Amino acid sequence: MAETRAPDSTRRSERSRRAIYDAALALVGEVGYAKTTIEGIAARAGVGKQTIYRWWPSKAAVLLEAYVDLGAQANEAAGGDADSGIPDTGDLEADLKLVLRATVDEMNDPKYEAPTRALAAEGVVDPELGARFVEELLEPQLQLYVTRLTAAREAGQVRPEVDLRVALELFVGPLTHRWLLRTQPLTHAYADKLVEYALHGLAPR
Repeated sequence: MAETRAPDSTRRSERSRRAIYDAALALVGEVGYAKTTIEGIAARAGVGKQTIYRWWPSKAAVLLEAYVDLGAQANEAAGGDADSGIPDTGDLEADLKLVLRATVDEMNDPKYEAPTRALAAEGVVDPELGARFVEELLEPQLQLYVTRLTAAREAGQVRPEVDLRVALELFVGPLTHRWLLRTQPLTHAYADKLVEYALHGLAPR
């Protein structure tokens, strides 16, 4: 008599979870966050909406987890090096320009732009989501700057008294501001200027 195996609920749940991630990201990119609904995500993913509510309390929570997973997939596709840190070639200016150019490319990529804007906006009105957004997405990236600037300070390339948390905002703050308000296009040339102005200042030397 042939042996019958019970369905693997773990694998089934993982397939459903992955389908929900993909559906949430796709819908936000296609129709925007305001028009994305739990019902729409469920229909797109081919699951019941109760499945989503069993795992997440809101569409914002679904999107946040899907976005974190998107970053993990990108890291895995890059061989696990995407979040290993800012390169340290000994040339701080070149290293910062490299990472800011990569950030510009990501911010201009529709795959990342739509969910990032949605999460940033929702985090303003939902303090709990905003805190998770900072903790799970923003803070790990900021720590990469702290680590690289710490190495630069130890190498004598940054003044000892410089507050590194303030210093990193000289790079990421203006970039985020221009991206958020769409005041001007985000370009590699702009990223390079941010690094040059931050490192060398504005006053004549």
